[in-house]
Amino acid sequence: MAENKNENLLEVSGLKMHFPYHSGGGKKGLIYAVDGVDLAIKKGETLGLVGESGCGKSTTLRAVAQLYRPTAGSVKLKGQELTTATNQEIMRARKDMQIVFQDPYASLNPRMTTRDIVSEPMRIFTKAKILSLTKTEIDERVEQLMERVGLSRFFKNRYPHEFSGGQRQRIGIARALALKPDLVLCDEPVSALDVSIQAQILNLFKDLQEEFGLTYMFIAHDLAVIQYISNRIAVMYLGVIVELSDSAELYKKPLHPYTQALLSAAPIPDPEVERKRQRIILTGDVPSPDKARTGCYFYDRCSKRMDKCANCVPKLKDAGSGHQVACFLYGD
Repeated sequence: MAENKNENLLEVSGLKMHFPYHSGGGKKGLIYAVDGVDLAIKKGETLGLVGESGCGKSTTLRAVAQLYRPTAGSVKLKGQELTTATNQEIMRARKDMQIVFQDPYASLNPRMTTRDIVSEPMRIFTKAKILSLTKTEIDERVEQLMERVGLSRFFKNRYPHEFSGGQRQRIGIARALALKPDLVLCDEPVSALDVSIQAQILNLFKDLQEEFGLTYMFIAHDLAVIQYISNRIAVMYLGVIVELSDSAELYKKPLHPYTQALLSAAPIPDPEVERKRQRIILTGDVPSPDKARTGCYFYDRCSKRMDKCANCVPKLKDAGSGHQVACFLYGD
């Protein structure tokens, strides 16, 4: 039976992640890191999640993976609800959902060889009786994965410190693929690498997606990276999605004032276009995430704000052709 490419692999609804905090003066409160995220990812596509540092991108990814148990909301992977799942059910679900972390220097155990690092997921899931693999089968798969991500199988007994940053990230990718997942959550996987190496790793991600039918949720703050890798893009600000669109459509016609400002800051490799275009400078600072919002999350910095923006939170709605935006400039 043919696989339905239009079927949602991941569905996130009303996702919230609030962290309690205690200040030195005895004050208690909540950090509203993620405050109501709705998104869906279809099989075989790449959804890019972009926004300023501290906007909640990585927290969203970790809540989806259940590394953080969400404060509220729903996360469904292949139709299975994860927020109410038992630890055993979540472990089984993680066979289909793996993570490539941001820092290839911090995400690999310096005391483990490459063979141990890549084989660890297979050994853990075999011990838990979720998989049934022999030692020989595990060793063969380690070598296959190393070759597939561009590393010689003869490097399997080397330690992380013997590799460059790009090679370490290839090890992290091989580890993420060890369990043959459907969904790979990528938490800024190229931001710590040189630009020339970034291109190689991005092309590797694309090749692996085509070969294995992978689905990506890809986080980055580099707009060029997001444009290159993504089919659709979600723009995040202060813990919420403010715009969601097809990649080409978003870069051609950004609707939300924040997205417009974000894209205006990205350089264009054309001197004539760069000279003529107008840069949008945002005023003010990003509001503190320790306050619940009663109005638009972008109200304090928006040059197009209206009276209703102060007291009403705009919902993400369709502005045509599947282009969604949370802004009162495009209807109530």
